[in-house]
Amino acid sequence: QVQLAESGGGLVQAGGSLRLSCAASGIILSGNTMGWYRQAPGKARELVATITSGGSTNYADSVKGRFTISRDNAKNTVSLQMNSLKPEDTAVYYCYMRDFRADYWGQGTQVTASS
Repeated sequence: QVQLAESGGGLVQAGGSLRLSCAASGIILSGNTMGWYRQAPGKARELVATITSGGSTNYADSVKGRFTISRDNAKNTVSLQMNSLKPEDTAVYYCYMRDFRADYWGQGTQVTASS
């Protein structure tokens, strides 16, 4: 019902910046929450940031002050601006959407911050 396609991952030196984008397609219902999760090798998937359709945001403590989430409701997109990247931010980043029907996930994009 909903497809999510991420873009913007890559390799950057520690202290650098990257911007992730995600476009949703399919049957998009209003009132959804979109966001980003990440999974590092050998670790569980964890929340990075979410944003509601009304613009309320939630961030993991580890990224507060460095990452900024935003969305465009008209285009059904969500973005994550990542600044001051650290090696511990290295992970596969997954786009996420939740509505009253289900949770939806993108296929993931690799982000690597080298020391």
